Amino acid sequence: MRLRVIDFGFVPAIRSQAIYHGVARALKRDDEPVLTLVNPLSPYVCVGVHQEIDKEVDEVFCKQAGLPVIRRHVGGGAVYLDENQMFFHFMFPREMVPQYAVNLYPKFIEPAVRTYRELGVNAEYRPVNDIQVAGRKIGGTGAASIGVTTVMVGSFMFDFDTATMAQCLKVPSEKFRDKLRQTLDDYMSTMTRELDVLPTREEVREKFLKHVGDVFGLTPELVDPTPAELAAIEAEEKALSDPAWTYRKGRKLTDMGVKISEGRQLTESMHKVAGGLIRTHLLAHDGVIENLMISGDFTCLPEDGVDRLAAALTGAKLEEAPLTDTITTQVKQLGLDMPGVEPADIAAAIMLAAGQDG
Repeated sequence: MRLRVIDFGFVPAIRSQAIYHGVARALKRDDEPVLTLVNPLSPYVCVGVHQEIDKEVDEVFCKQAGLPVIRRHVGGGAVYLDENQMFFHFMFPREMVPQYAVNLYPKFIEPAVRTYRELGVNAEYRPVNDIQVAGRKIGGTGAASIGVTTVMVGSFMFDFDTATMAQCLKVPSEKFRDKLRQTLDDYMSTMTRELDVLPTREEVREKFLKHVGDVFGLTPELVDPTPAELAAIEAEEKALSDPAWTYRKGRKLTDMGVKISEGRQLTESMHKVAGGLIRTHLLAHDGVIENLMISGDFTCLPEDGVDRLAAALTGAKLEEAPLTDTITTQVKQLGLDMPGVEPADIAAAIMLAAGQDG
């Protein structure tokens, strides 16, 4: 089978995100799979689908620096993106790939790992969805379900601006920001750091496509986007630029706050687990959940699964063991896929917001 490869080259920031969103929505169940490649022409900050921007991003700095903030339909955390990262997006009709993201990552990451190794970088896959070299992260990946398409995204790190990344994120103090910058320097790596001679983009692409073909048993073929794909990309540029989409989590939180009345208090928590950071905002009364918002930098498929789970927990008692059982049942009934996040993790986060550390 052929793998259609569309290399968009260097494009504006919003288009670099709209490309895979649009191509994924244009894909039909019987279509050939697609791989797109792209570099952003200008830098920007990209936040995960389940994140709260005001909790994660220093919007004042981003505005002053002229950095757009774009929300994607993929989980994970806020990250600074620029022309020194070449992004790859695998798009397969859902029936062609494993059902659960935890089973997607090893195979879809393998071609990138092989490419790095051929270039002289001793990269390896680290569960759940990272690529590391000597204990340092050289690439993260994410998965999403868009239309009838399963999407897996990743990047090749030619270089990375840790100073700007540290400025983009919201932190409690400047001392903490200095520590964040040092941590990024210590625990992240790039091809610039690992190699004496930096490969060209064309060289990386050539090697990557060869390994993609070997791993998937497909024949990569460079093609142009179809008119339908281009139209879908343009539509996604408008959708991803809409402030209602960008700040959707903030609007939900405001709606919750309006409902606070006598005997009710809006509380929040943070709980770090293998799959990422879970944030909860809880409105409770008499030991019962009245309203709940779950956010964070984890992955959840389908995309609206987190909101549906939160809604399903309305009326649940704030007791950790039965709450865990309820979440387990709801995750199964809703068909949620949250790699590295267990029902007990979500229950623990909710109980933290309730002031009970189980």
